[in-house]
Amino acid sequence: MDKKILETFKNEYQGREYEIDITCPEFTALCPKTGQPDFAVINIKYVPDKLCIELKSLKLYMFAYRNEGEFHEHVTNKILDDIVSVCKPIRATVTGDFNVRGGIKTIVRASYNKKD
Repeated sequence: MDKKILETFKNEYQGREYEIDITCPEFTALCPKTGQPDFAVINIKYVPDKLCIELKSLKLYMFAYRNEGEFHEHVTNKILDDIVSVCKPIRATVTGDFNVRGGIKTIVRASYNKKD
């Protein structure tokens, strides 16, 4: 996925620590093994530093996964990597809560902390 889709804007409240919680309830990607669709709720929580993610660009970024073959574990970590790369937050967590597939439910949580 091309992280260049993601846009940012200046955080006007630098110096104040606050959390932004974004939920994307209609996330879809393809299983790289079967080509079948995988559906998930993706939750992004981050504490911004100098930049915030612009939401329309985030929506377009998420929709771009619809035709991509990605494992649950990989797509969750890729989203986190791209968020961190673009807005350089103080900390961030991405949770992928994937629908049951083949009798198995998967929840993947990846975190980043600037202080680490």
